[in-house]
Amino acid sequence: MEPQWLTYGKRLQAIASTGLHFTRDQFDKERYEEIAKIANEMLANLGNVPVERIEGLVSDFARGYATPKVDVRGALVEDDAILLVREQSDGLWTLPGGFADVGLSPSQNVAKEIHEEAGLTVSARRLYGVRHKASSSYSPDVRDFYKMFFLCDRMDQMVACLGSETTDAHFFRIDDLPPLSLGRTIPSDIEAAFAFAQDATRPAFFD
Repeated sequence: MEPQWLTYGKRLQAIASTGLHFTRDQFDKERYEEIAKIANEMLANLGNVPVERIEGLVSDFARGYATPKVDVRGALVEDDAILLVREQSDGLWTLPGGFADVGLSPSQNVAKEIHEEAGLTVSARRLYGVRHKASSSYSPDVRDFYKMFFLCDRMDQMVACLGSETTDAHFFRIDDLPPLSLGRTIPSDIEAAFAFAQDATRPAFFD
């Protein structure tokens, strides 16, 4: 669960973004801009980073109604082992995936991510869970998004390999997991993947 002040800062930023998009009143515009400035300074102080970095993370600020982003993650479980990729950015391991691209369905997005990050062609078999990142034990994030988890099946016999944003791809058993990139994947994500792979009747979880 993220800190309460991080939640407040993100909510203020979203209110300012939506307000600036829709308002036509100059005085309201100035008030929303002030709210945005306060929110970004709060988030910068909480994260101990320059305010410019916070502003850069919200590329769609004031361009529509502020809503959470969507992150898709794919679980490929074979022979009691699960596919993980090592991120170039932090050197830690995660379920392959990332922010969904516009124009593709969730299942198409997760298949694309696994191909780009591990060189494998897969299809999504079922959605097994949806998490609100801020409500779970991931590393804190100034962005707000939902994480969608899919069980996947391999469509070819290619060997897993690295992609442009990854430095390795490998299958791991649940009792021998590497250090995880906790902003992207937490142990319970992987535990759930194994549980759902073993029981096709288990209902999907959600926040």
